[in-house]
Amino acid sequence: MEARGLIVPQRLDRLYGAIARWRSPAYLIVALVLIAPATASAQDHSNRPIKLIVGFTAGGTTDFVARLIAERLTGLLGHSVVVENKPGANGAIAAEYVAKSEPDGATLFFSTVGAVAINPALRSNLPYDPIKDFSPVGLAVFNSTMLVVNAAMHVKSARELAALAKERPVAIGVTGLGAISHLGLELFASAAGVKFAAVPYRGASQAVTDVIGGQLDALFADVPTIIAQVRAGKLKALAATSSQRSQAFPDVPTFGEQGFPDTVANQWAGILAPAHTPVPTITKLNAALNAVLDDPDTRARLAQVGVTPSPDTPEEFARYLQDEIARWGKLIRERGIKGE
Repeated sequence: MEARGLIVPQRLDRLYGAIARWRSPAYLIVALVLIAPATASAQDHSNRPIKLIVGFTAGGTTDFVARLIAERLTGLLGHSVVVENKPGANGAIAAEYVAKSEPDGATLFFSTVGAVAINPALRSNLPYDPIKDFSPVGLAVFNSTMLVVNAAMHVKSARELAALAKERPVAIGVTGLGAISHLGLELFASAAGVKFAAVPYRGASQAVTDVIGGQLDALFADVPTIIAQVRAGKLKALAATSSQRSQAFPDVPTFGEQGFPDTVANQWAGILAPAHTPVPTITKLNAALNAVLDDPDTRARLAQVGVTPSPDTPEEFARYLQDEIARWGKLIRERGIKGE
């Protein structure tokens, strides 16, 4: 029998093979963590695959990252990890599914900031509690939200765009009311002391098209959404909402560098398990996840789409999640923001 997400003796050959292929010190460390308790736990689990639940449709950035991580976890654990898409309600459908699953490590949630840190303040009667119903495994990746304009627009910074908004109306696109892009815009408007016209879009592709075509002044969107158009010279990036510059655009200053220190709004994704998942299982999953994120080839694949790996511990992820829930909840209540 194989443990769900654990290593059993019959699969040690696969683990050693994976380590040899990746040649990363991180994999040697995770091997010690995963191998030691395998025999004692093996009889308590079946050999069904581990399901990594994604709250969005296949083909997007979140799905791409989840599938890359699942592929690498499969190779490391010697145990199948498969992605299952359950889109809808900004990740709420997927979150509820995982929250109500057995806490045995066989069903995991590849959660984004919206599902667990923004939804609680936007949606009444949410069918799950982001703290009580999940056991954090670890933060996986983050990417900055960027403020971009048409490449031909004369403004060169976020400060110049704020000055323009005092002279005439400035329409800025966001990828949905209550989305992280919308919250980033609200932070910028508050810090700059100006009012922008927020234009919500159901998808980022049309918003990008409208900025390029001149129908929209600017856009808040995450790096994977705009990376190709900025590099092609069709869009100009003015500022990053991350606390540090985006690795994809190291020449673009943050909002903090331009005098707006509170304008920090990161997209992020991490893995959550159902509440009461045994601590040893969480520890093993976290060790495997961090080994994947430390792998040079994985980091290179993520960098191609503008995503930054962010390995941490379950405890660090739990604290970060609590901070994000409090921060976004406060902003949403103060600004009277309503979701779609």
